[in-house]
Amino acid sequence: MKQLDKSSRKVPKGPMRLMVRVYRYILPDVNVQLSLWKAAAEQIPDHELRTQALASIATKQFHCQGGAVYAAANLSMRHVLIPFIVAFQTISDYLDNLCDRSTSLDPQDFRQLHQSMLDAVDLSKPLHDYYAYRPEKEDGGYLTDLVRKCQSCASLLPSYEIVADQVREFVALYCDLQVYKHIRKDLREPELHEWWNRHHHGFSQIAWNEFAAATGSTLGMFMLFLAACDPQLSRSQVDSIKEAYFPYVCGLHILLDYLIDQEEDILGGDLNFCTYYDTMETTVERIAFIVKEAREKILFLEHPRFHRMIIEGLLALYLSDPKVNHQLQVKKISKRLMKNSPLTRLFFWLNSMFIRTTS
Repeated sequence: MKQLDKSSRKVPKGPMRLMVRVYRYILPDVNVQLSLWKAAAEQIPDHELRTQALASIATKQFHCQGGAVYAAANLSMRHVLIPFIVAFQTISDYLDNLCDRSTSLDPQDFRQLHQSMLDAVDLSKPLHDYYAYRPEKEDGGYLTDLVRKCQSCASLLPSYEIVADQVREFVALYCDLQVYKHIRKDLREPELHEWWNRHHHGFSQIAWNEFAAATGSTLGMFMLFLAACDPQLSRSQVDSIKEAYFPYVCGLHILLDYLIDQEEDILGGDLNFCTYYDTMETTVERIAFIVKEAREKILFLEHPRFHRMIIEGLLALYLSDPKVNHQLQVKKISKRLMKNSPLTRLFFWLNSMFIRTTS
């Protein structure tokens, strides 16, 4: 682990400092953690489970890299935050592969698999048979090791007890989504609408597809892991984090992801929450509204500049994706979302510069 200089002990206040910190400290540590989990995945006895575990690390490592940006706000705790975020995100990506590429359409199977995510954030350290409802079972302890790593890291965060209930709420919603989006296609929308009916009273400003999108993000969980590093954390601060991140920052994250994946999702017959908007104009208006709300809500958090960089970084990251250039409608939406946002454009430039010089 690289030693910190004095300037690295504070929350970064500008894009350049954040990017330097990410490339100097965060990404190398993430790569170390991913290498350890890849080595563990290579030892999985069952061929199918091993294939999906290795594929999830190979193709989705950017999820861990992006999530670990939260450790850049507290480098002195990155030895806990990065292993926690990487292990938790690795569980998420592995299970997503198992459900996406599974021959099973059994909601009970999907629910049991995702019990591992609920266990991972529970300090009472329960463990379950996560493969109880599927034929592939022998993973050599891979999934339970990931769960235990998360539990171990959570126990090292001084204020984890303060955030634990909210973390569990976010994880439970995430697990619900993963079950409903992977079941039989003719059942997906009815189940999602029924789920929305159970929660809509708390979210009058958003539509069902925007709520569903927000539940699919792990950013709110990672922000709470970061907040739990503060020994003086209060419950009112946790409430403010929830207010800002869910549904707005989290919703923006996943809607942007779906926005650029529309073409391939339509071809593959996959669920895409952006396709439920009637027109391009509506898509722009709704995502712009969520951006505006996210920007306003983070002003009530500690270190709002850091959270603003997260928002603008999300916009820059997704809107600069090569997929955008091949989708005319999405390209038009991207240009409009970036308009009048100098910080987004700055991140766009910085990201391209760092990637060019470090690849």
